[in-house]
Amino acid sequence: MIPKSHPRYESLLLREKIVKAAENGYLADSAMIAHGRGEAFDYLIGEKTTYPAKRAMYVAVAALLLSNNPVISVNGNATALAIDEIIELANAVNAKIEINLFYRTDERVELLTTLYREHGYKEILGSLDDDIEYLNDIKNNRASASKTGIYAADTILIPLEDGDRAEILKKSGKNIITIDLNPLSRTSKMSDVSIMDNIVRAIPFMTKIAEDLKTQDKKVLIEMVNEFDNEENLKESIEQIKINNK
Repeated sequence: MIPKSHPRYESLLLREKIVKAAENGYLADSAMIAHGRGEAFDYLIGEKTTYPAKRAMYVAVAALLLSNNPVISVNGNATALAIDEIIELANAVNAKIEINLFYRTDERVELLTTLYREHGYKEILGSLDDDIEYLNDIKNNRASASKTGIYAADTILIPLEDGDRAEILKKSGKNIITIDLNPLSRTSKMSDVSIMDNIVRAIPFMTKIAEDLKTQDKKVLIEMVNEFDNEENLKESIEQIKINNK
């Protein structure tokens, strides 16, 4: 039992979720390393949502609302940390959710499929009985893409993603949004909108933003997306790390 008085209480709770997900079989062991890397960057920004992250979230939600076929790509880490919040966001922006794993096994896919259905999301894509296509140039299991999901998507939210897939998805003409605590990662640099924040803070905030932006004129959303400069926003994100650690 972690005492709430512990200064790292929230962070330790997230670690516990990751460990349990690995024990339950739907998270690869190496994914715990990825979580630790993200945790280090979260520590550098004071474990709080920065202004550049908020700006990127507004743009990301606007892009999802403007899309014809938006998809949220989920792996074991994202699921372990924020499954219910991801489902809420998907419903808020009318997006599909698709399982996509680097260490893809039938067992792990089946476990994740069952988990999403148990949490009330019945139409999960990327399952064993889904119609799967394969993206060119991706030389690992993440090449898999649901025919009606990622393969046909115009905008994809890829939280906690690997850089090679982000790059190839973007080259294929899709709008790519990522949630990545590392503003220097290839994923952050390759995406159209990069949110430097912890997924457990970002996803619920994006859902709140969606409720607000859905009442806005479509022209406002288009202007918001068109005026956004991801490279400049990443530079500001890096500055936030510097400011927080002076």
